[in-house]
Amino acid sequence: MAETKREIERKYEATGETRVPDLTRVPGVSAVGDRGVMELDAVYYDTPDLRLAADGLTLRRRTGGDDEGWHLKFPVASGIRDEIRAPLADTLPGELAGLLRSRIRDGGVVPVVRLRSARDVRHLVDGNGTLLAELSVDTVRAERLPGGAEASWTEIEVELADAVADADADAADDTGTAILDAIEKRFKKAGIRPSASASKLARALAETEPDAPARGTASEPAPDTAPAPGTAGHAVLAYVRKQADAIVELDPAVRRDLPDAVHQMRVACRRMRSAFKTYRKVLDRAVTDPVGAELKWLAGELGVARDQEVMSERLRDRVDALPRTLRLGPVRGRLRTWSAARARGGRRRTLAALESARYLALLDTVDELLADPPLRKAAARDARTVLARAVLKDHDRLAARVDRALALRPGRDLDLALHEARKAAKRARYAADAATPVLGKPARKFAKRVKSVQSLLGEHQDGVVAREALRELGIQAHAAGESAFTWGLLHGREEAAAESAERALPKAWAKASAPEIRAALTR
Repeated sequence: MAETKREIERKYEATGETRVPDLTRVPGVSAVGDRGVMELDAVYYDTPDLRLAADGLTLRRRTGGDDEGWHLKFPVASGIRDEIRAPLADTLPGELAGLLRSRIRDGGVVPVVRLRSARDVRHLVDGNGTLLAELSVDTVRAERLPGGAEASWTEIEVELADAVADADADAADDTGTAILDAIEKRFKKAGIRPSASASKLARALAETEPDAPARGTASEPAPDTAPAPGTAGHAVLAYVRKQADAIVELDPAVRRDLPDAVHQMRVACRRMRSAFKTYRKVLDRAVTDPVGAELKWLAGELGVARDQEVMSERLRDRVDALPRTLRLGPVRGRLRTWSAARARGGRRRTLAALESARYLALLDTVDELLADPPLRKAAARDARTVLARAVLKDHDRLAARVDRALALRPGRDLDLALHEARKAAKRARYAADAATPVLGKPARKFAKRVKSVQSLLGEHQDGVVAREALRELGIQAHAAGESAFTWGLLHGREEAAAESAERALPKAWAKASAPEIRAALTR
């Protein structure tokens, strides 16, 4: 069974003659205990084209030490990584393979580097004997596999103890950072400088193949066919590539059930699909429409879990806001049961989608599209002109849907019309986001105004869905012999909230459709 730990460490250059200064003078450190030397032997794995290393990931199988096994590390921030450990086995454990699926696809990983290290370990403890950090002086021998060049060096690592690292993950607690900063200050006075390499693997790859050509990615078009900077094709492909990279990078986070990961991956799918529609004069829709259909499928599979998460949170907030005298019956218990049952189903559906052949085929298809983009004539034209026209066209589409909705009376037809307007607002906003690197401030302002409209429409739609859920909960409560009063009360409050959103829409739309906002895009 894999386990995860937060690794917060800093690396420093050293030689065989480097002497570690007295660290008991660091605030909080009372003693430095010698823990002896251990021998570590690690084989690092990657795809043949080093896809993992290019994204800052490391995968190794290590023997020796008290944490031998398989280790997969994901970068979080500078000097911070999440390390996922699995027991020692001859082959890559399935759980770690799943976390790499979006990068390795149907392929595998191969040994690329072997590192053998003599690790001289010291523990930094406080006055109570509590471990604060582990310092190690590593003498490293690297061998490129199979049978390649060798390199060797010495480095110093300072890693926070697990308890300190976990506490430091809380923004309100920077004890660990303060300790590392104080140690670095002592090192600086002793002439010890931070390492130029982010990891041992990065250094080993650089030093065992120093003349290797720069590696591109499979999704980059050949230089002689790539659209020139400043053209619409260059700008649109950059945006699509950004979303494709986000999907790949978020895949492991979704599998690990990290906060907001499902939402962000779903947004990346929607942004890419929206770009295909908005910029159809740049990219041929005969090619992009089938890809867009698959992105819609993936967003839908992700959406089951995300929508349930949002709805459960909304209903919990509504219940919590009620006075106790208006919560009749086991309201919270029924809501928990209802939410848990749907969350389990949504989670299973999301993971099944990510393990499917259909999903891997989609990732491959997007790579192929980016490597050989279906460019149309407008792709070679000036980016500012082409993108501004596309954004304004999406705005006109939104205007038609808002005007239609505002002409309707309250009821189901209005609810449906506002939902369609919401989708159009999202597309117009994504269009402006894609154009922002080219159009700058006018596009950002446009996106901000449209987002306010989208938020109102989203609140209205969430209320529509919430009323359906509350009706279901009321029926369940009644069938179980419980009072349905609270669910009916909340249903009425959701209706009132929807009416409030409807009343606020004309003013928000007037700001988003102001002539000066549109005019600024074409200057």
